[in-house]
Order: sequence, then C-alpha cells, then structure tokens
Amino acid sequence: QVQLVESGGGLVQVGGSLRLSCLASGQTFNRYTMSWFRQAPGKEREFVSRISWNGVTFYADSVKGRFTISRDYARNTVYLQMNSLKPEDTAVYYCAADDHWWGQGTQVTVSS
Repeated sequence: QVQLVESGGGLVQVGGSLRLSCLASGQTFNRYTMSWFRQAPGKEREFVSRISWNGVTFYADSVKGRFTISRDYARNTVYLQMNSLKPEDTAVYYCAADDHWWGQGTQVTVSS
C-alpha cells in the first residue's frame, strides 16, 4: 500500500509560479508511475502530467511548456513545477501512484 501526501498549493497571481510536492510512503516508490491530476469546481478530474519509473514524462496539452514534473528517488517525492499560471489552472491537484493510490489533494488558486 502507498500513502501520498501533497503540499505546496496556495493562492498565486496570474503569471506566477508554484511547486507542488507529493511525498510517497513505502519502499517501492521507484517502481511506480507517478501522476498529477486536477479537478476544477463543477468539472471532471483531468490528467495533468505523468512520470514513469525511469523518468519518461508526459503532459497534457494545456500545461505543456509551462509545467514540469520530476521525481526525487532518494526523497520518495514527485514534484510539479508550475509556471506562467493561468486562472484556468485553478483546481484541486491530486497526486497518484500507478493511477491506483491517491493523495488527498492540494488547492491551487490563480487570481486575475
């Protein structure tokens, strides 16, 4: 079993930056594909970014070029660096391991 704890959310102005962190418990972190999803009010949860066990990354078109996912194997942590934030990035951001274990989410609000 994996437990995931997100942090780093907050309120930021348009064009600003935030870095989200997701700390994973367990000793098999290196084996998991780690992903970020988000859910805005009244909308379905949507894929944001993914990083495989060997570091291959994927991004939704809506964040490509602005967001960067990375992972620190020593710290069992995956990050999401978010730059050039837009109001439409406002959502609760969730971390997932193998799209099976989920964190509780962290709120990101971008004000215009």
